[in-house]
Amino acid sequence: MHYRSTRGYIQTATAAEAIIEGIAPDGGLYVPTEAVPSFLLDQLPTSDYRELAKTIFTPYLTGFDNDAVLDSVNKAYSPDKFDHPSITPLHPLDDKLSVLELWHGPTSAFKDIALQLLPHLMRLAIRQSSEDKEIVILTATSGDTGKSALEGFKNIPGIKIVVYYPETGVSEIQKLQMTTQEGENVVVAAVKGNFDDAQNGVKTLFNDPRLAVTLADAGKRLSSANSINWGRLLPQIVYYFAAYLDLVKKGLSYGKKVNFVVPTGNFGNILAGYYAHCLGLPINRLICAANRNKVLSDFINSGIYNCRRPLHQTLSPSMDILISSNLERLLFELSNQDSELVNRWMKQLKQDGQYTISRAVHEKIRELFWSGCADDQKTINTIAGVYSQHNYLIDTHTAVGRAVLSEYLEQEADGLPAVILSTASPYKFTGSVTKAILGNSFNQNLSETELLKVLAAETGTAVPANLTGLEQKEIKHKQVIAPTAMRDHLLEILGIR
Repeated sequence: MHYRSTRGYIQTATAAEAIIEGIAPDGGLYVPTEAVPSFLLDQLPTSDYRELAKTIFTPYLTGFDNDAVLDSVNKAYSPDKFDHPSITPLHPLDDKLSVLELWHGPTSAFKDIALQLLPHLMRLAIRQSSEDKEIVILTATSGDTGKSALEGFKNIPGIKIVVYYPETGVSEIQKLQMTTQEGENVVVAAVKGNFDDAQNGVKTLFNDPRLAVTLADAGKRLSSANSINWGRLLPQIVYYFAAYLDLVKKGLSYGKKVNFVVPTGNFGNILAGYYAHCLGLPINRLICAANRNKVLSDFINSGIYNCRRPLHQTLSPSMDILISSNLERLLFELSNQDSELVNRWMKQLKQDGQYTISRAVHEKIRELFWSGCADDQKTINTIAGVYSQHNYLIDTHTAVGRAVLSEYLEQEADGLPAVILSTASPYKFTGSVTKAILGNSFNQNLSETELLKVLAAETGTAVPANLTGLEQKEIKHKQVIAPTAMRDHLLEILGIR
């Protein structure tokens, strides 16, 4: 298996090269050059998440030693990293609805599934390609990717990681997780503005040929831990299969279709579901759940992508995004891999802030994808409703998913089982979750870290160990920079003048 750029760069890359580079030389995203045959569901491992992961990875990681990949998987998903033996347990709410808990890793967010493994894949890729430069992982985060990447890459020899996050666009706990991060090779800085400012700044650095030469002369090269990196996206395909196989254990017939509900902003999480569908997973609909920043929902419903709108700060901050990078991969696949067309749309997005896809591509999207949105009030009401009805606690992003599913069922009522991807522990957003559960009957002057105990006492649930004591840790990363200063900041921290 080789990889090509969505924007038509003439040379293909090996799996190792695609993982190390992160983004193609022409600014496009790497995608597989050929389709992988569908997996036979009844022949997939059903009892061990690690074995399932290795099976799904094998055709995509040509050139990698299979034993080394399995060793990497075992290390990434070890009991000292994940606090549940199933890694991604499926929690039933009723006979037709389940929640896929993707937050049992070391930072209590779904990004851990990929970012505990990516550092291992990166090291294997470096070894395979004989890369002799220091790899600089450059990442923008809307909240969870940053901490997960920092935790995954900390103190790994030959790799430095730099994370940029929006100064006011993350929760208090997400910010503390990043700014207290330990590790000799980690750097964290806040960017004045929103996530799109940070993400566009990072993309600019990747696409700066003069910077690439400067770094190469200093013995360094950039790579990414965002989901623009195929090595980050690939591990996310696995939990769709894991969820389906768990439903089979609970009585679902092989081949029966299932709806997956995905709260998403950058489109990576739901794109992994698309690739799972391509591999033969019986998915009826991928339901894209958006918050008030409903650029994806508007696009799926209209075929017009328009980011010329204000970015709202919501209670689901990891989805506060207007430019969804991974959508480019879907457009490439559904336009019959027409890189010329994708190039035109991406240029229009950069120049005009919008583009309109062809009717043929839009019809393909509508066949598999459905989308709705939920505002903050609906998010709060949904958290309260799920807790009241099921005695089950969900975070704000998962609540957006549940609210949008209700909208879908009002319109479609297909009677099929549904799985909501739960992307974060409710304890990462204690302010919003406590408000939903207790209303105004708590001290609203308490910080999010102080509310951890309040929420635990009220609900009888346990605070994830990695979130306790954050407020007592030393703040190690205090820098705040303008988006225009990101290049100078990067060179400075790398010791390049």
